[in-house]
Order: sequence, then structure tokens, then C-alpha cells
Amino acid sequence: LQLVESGGGLVQPGGSLRLSCVASGFTTDYYAIGWFRQAPGKEREGVSCISSIGDSTNYADSVKGRFIISRDNAKNTVYLQMNSLKPEDTAVYYCAVARLITVQAMCSMRFDMDFWGKGILVTVSN
Repeated sequence: LQLVESGGGLVQPGGSLRLSCVASGFTTDYYAIGWFRQAPGKEREGVSCISSIGDSTNYADSVKGRFIISRDNAKNTVYLQMNSLKPEDTAVYYCAVARLITVQAMCSMRFDMDFWGKGILVTVSN
């Protein structure tokens, strides 16, 4: 059972990246999925979360209007399209899944997640 993130890397300010998180060993159909990030010296924070069937989403204020979360349950994959990237978006990005939770609660990180990916680094810099 694992979650594997991909799509990270170095991008200039104003650029775009699309992160992917692929689940293996289980189906994500019944899980809410979220993206979280941890910048150097800071606590991990919720970035964006999506419900099991994709009808509800939540975004951190800092990424609203710039990031878009989506999922393809047939591919067991969730995406995070990141546009207009800023240096302050630099962080290790993690995906995680949880059952029986609202997207708001999931992104608040008040509850434990069922599984975490290992994370992928996104660096926004000139």
C-alpha cells in the first residue's frame, strides 16, 4: 500500500507545475485525498483536499485561484495543478488519504491520515 508523488522540481516564479499522486495496493474510490506541504523550518500545512467522488474541494487561502486539485479514480490518481508559483510555495509536497472525513477537516490536519506519500520537492526560484 503506497502513495507516490511525482512532477516536482525547480521552476521559476510565475511558472507552473503539475503534481501527481498515484495510489497502489488499494483503491482510492472511498478516500478523500489531500495535498500538504512543509517548507523548511515550518510546520506541515494543508494545501488542497478533494472528496472521494470529487464533488467537494478545499484550498488554503494562500493558493486559492492559483492551484487546482482534481482526481481520476479510474487511474487511482490525484493531481495538483500549480500556476503562478511563488517562492513561498517552495516546500516538500505530500499527498495523503483519509476516509470518512470532510475536505475541510482533512485540510485542517486536525485528524490522522490513513496513508502518506513520501513527498516530493518543489522549488520556486530564479
